[in-house]
Amino acid sequence: MGSQYKSLTQEDISFIAEQKLFYMASASGQEVNLSPKGFDSIHILAPDRMLYLDYPGSGNRTARDIRADGEVTLVFNAFSGSAKILRLFCKGRLVEKSSSQFMTYLNHFSGVAPEHVRRIIILNIYAIESSCGMGVPKMEFIKERTGLKKWIESEIEKESLESYIQEHETPPNLSDI
Repeated sequence: MGSQYKSLTQEDISFIAEQKLFYMASASGQEVNLSPKGFDSIHILAPDRMLYLDYPGSGNRTARDIRADGEVTLVFNAFSGSAKILRLFCKGRLVEKSSSQFMTYLNHFSGVAPEHVRRIIILNIYAIESSCGMGVPKMEFIKERTGLKKWIESEIEKESLESYIQEHETPPNLSDI
């Protein structure tokens, strides 16, 4: 039922574009990080390379794991239509706002203001697994939540977003708790 291969097919790219929710996992020798993601935050550059918009407001563990040469896995699954799960195994590279490449990559996303994004992550895909997904329930998309974008706007108005990002640049180590 499942298969493994090295680069995205056109069918995979179309499938990814249809998904309103996906999961991003990362690890680098500390706790495994797993986060649900949404918005129009993925852009496929090539069958083996994609961009991810990293919005502020989370613990920043994905960037920590990439800096430590860790692994990143994205999981897309169909909640409607034909059942399918698509896993992308990646190595990441961070493109910070201070990089000369930042605006070039940001321009792949329409209508996203640079101040709304923490950084861009380039994900180099080295393996893909596709499986049936028949155990995933069918669910209906209603609408995107607006809370994160409203919070970002309020932090920008207070001129405190950059301070928040800097303060949360290194997430706590859960083994220290």
